[in-house]
Amino acid sequence: MSAIEVVRPGAFSTIQDLGRFGWAHLGISPAGAADPLSLRIANRLVGNEDNAAVIEMTLTGATLRFRSACTIALAGAGIGTDSIPTFEPVEMRAGEELECEHLRDGARSYLAVADGILVPQLLGSAATLFAAGCGGFKGRPLRRGDILETGADVGPVHAADASHAADTARLRALARRRAMIRVSRGPHHDWFGADALAQFCAATYRVTTQSNRMGLRLEGEVVARSRMDELLTEGVSLGAIQIPPNGQPIVLFVDQQTTGGYPVLANVISADLHCVGQLLPGDAVRFKLVSIPEALQALREQERALAEAFGK
Repeated sequence: MSAIEVVRPGAFSTIQDLGRFGWAHLGISPAGAADPLSLRIANRLVGNEDNAAVIEMTLTGATLRFRSACTIALAGAGIGTDSIPTFEPVEMRAGEELECEHLRDGARSYLAVADGILVPQLLGSAATLFAAGCGGFKGRPLRRGDILETGADVGPVHAADASHAADTARLRALARRRAMIRVSRGPHHDWFGADALAQFCAATYRVTTQSNRMGLRLEGEVVARSRMDELLTEGVSLGAIQIPPNGQPIVLFVDQQTTGGYPVLANVISADLHCVGQLLPGDAVRFKLVSIPEALQALREQERALAEAFGK
């Protein structure tokens, strides 16, 4: 059997893909990769489809034993060792262990294996939704002794042709996290003072230790409301920046609740969601307001750069 044995799981390692979309009306969060760009890069490096299931490691890496020869790739944060390169395919021998250690320069790293990790699909996705105890591998983070079945049964040659044209330097640059995150106007920006968005974008915030995959709590300049009436609970989007009564922003993230009652000042643009996924507690972050056409252009440019890095 082609499989990966979890020798040491790391702080919080789960099975993720690009998420479970289209079920918010039933209260089901999208889940999926906190850094979807790095997940896609890792999958392309081993010749997988973008949405193949991978291991998402958070803060500290896992130690894994490969029961058969296969090709893997790591993308996202560095893995604390120079023995295994990131952003390029690596051949693993049968019985070989990979020790990822602590992560560097980011919060999450993604390990893809050629032909994917085999877990049951739930509502069309392999993503782990930890809060609900479903999806992924038994609905939970990985533990010591877990055995992950993979589709890798053709040995380490699988990804050699699929990724030979990948430009490692360009991939690293594309996935590099940034402290300046672009946002568009939120649906309730007029619930705040006329200068609230400008002041928000001029301020520097820090990510607090109370942050997780549900949301990142920020600490910094208070965002004051000009309207004090109650907002009816309504659907909220991935990357929405809510302002609770204390005026300290919350960035809703991949395991977010699907409805909320706090006004939304701004929304992280799709092209920068991967940067949010790499923020660490204590990191400083700033925001830049862009228009919807600019947000769409940024996404087009990201897709173009990704394709060009793979020689397409």
